[in-house]
Amino acid sequence: MDITIEQPARARLVTAESQELPVAATLRYASADPLAVYLDFPPDVSLDGEGVTWTFARGLLEEGLTGPAGSGDVHLWPCGGALTVVELHSPCGLALLQFDTAALRRFLLRTYAVVGAGREDVGAAVERGLTSLFGGV
Repeated sequence: MDITIEQPARARLVTAESQELPVAATLRYASADPLAVYLDFPPDVSLDGEGVTWTFARGLLEEGLTGPAGSGDVHLWPCGGALTVVELHSPCGLALLQFDTAALRRFLLRTYAVVGAGREDVGAAVERGLTSLFGGV
């Protein structure tokens, strides 16, 4: 049985003018894709008025809560004891967001209650993905 958990997350978008704007987001985890976490943003916070989802490794989230982590499009690092910075790179630019570390940690622990670390059945997820991609061919 596939299980999905969602958790609202309040973030602060740091602008080029060093202002902090509140942003609503949703953290999501699906046991069908056990190595990934999703960060969903509603249409009203995107440049094109469309909802945006960022997908990255659950291990990256865990690593970024205690030290600098990430390469490519997603980077995370702790900022003091209470905040974690999430930096997102896209062809349209860069977004720098601050999340409460306690909320991210709580979400991560909830994901491990669904699928424990090291217990991810990657083979089954790959098989489902290939079947979906090739339509049983």
